[in-house]
Amino acid sequence: MLTKSEKTTKYIIKKVAPIFNKKGYEGTSMKDITSVTSLTKGAIYGNFKNKEAIAIAAFKENVNVLLKKIAKHQNQSKSPLEKLYLITDFYTNYYDYSKKLGGCPILNIGVDAKHQETSLLEHVRSVINKTQYNISKLIDWGKETSEIKQEVNSQLFAKRLYSHIQGAIFMTYTMDDEQYLKQAMIEMNSIIKNEIEK
Repeated sequence: MLTKSEKTTKYIIKKVAPIFNKKGYEGTSMKDITSVTSLTKGAIYGNFKNKEAIAIAAFKENVNVLLKKIAKHQNQSKSPLEKLYLITDFYTNYYDYSKKLGGCPILNIGVDAKHQETSLLEHVRSVINKTQYNISKLIDWGKETSEIKQEVNSQLFAKRLYSHIQGAIFMTYTMDDEQYLKQAMIEMNSIIKNEIEK
């Protein structure tokens, strides 16, 4: 059972996560935080060391929601190759889904954190590295099950897939046109089919 303090911390994170995702670290003020939570600065800082700690917790919350959604989508198949296709399938409709989060947390906070003197960027990089690692392990698994060609460089392909996804997300949001993302995922499916599928 959660303590009162733990409940308050969870409440704050849930309320401020969309704000930080939309406005970024610099753009989110303490007034925004107190307004959305209906708590005083004292109550906020009673649960968090500083604004950076709140931003990191908010980023982790947004990313965890996203990663759980992707994992659930991938659970539709036990085949490593099919799980790879399910990644592109998930991102085909990512624009509508991510708008509810205030945009893509990895892209939004990654770009924003790059220009700030905070450790937030290291958390974004960690998520990217972990995601690419998981994709590469999926490819390695596909090699073991003879669904994916042995000569495929798992790490390089994982980086290629993920950078393709993030680039398409950037274009989709910048141009407010989901066709960038949909077309990019069609292209990645073709690449998977023709270059790595056995």
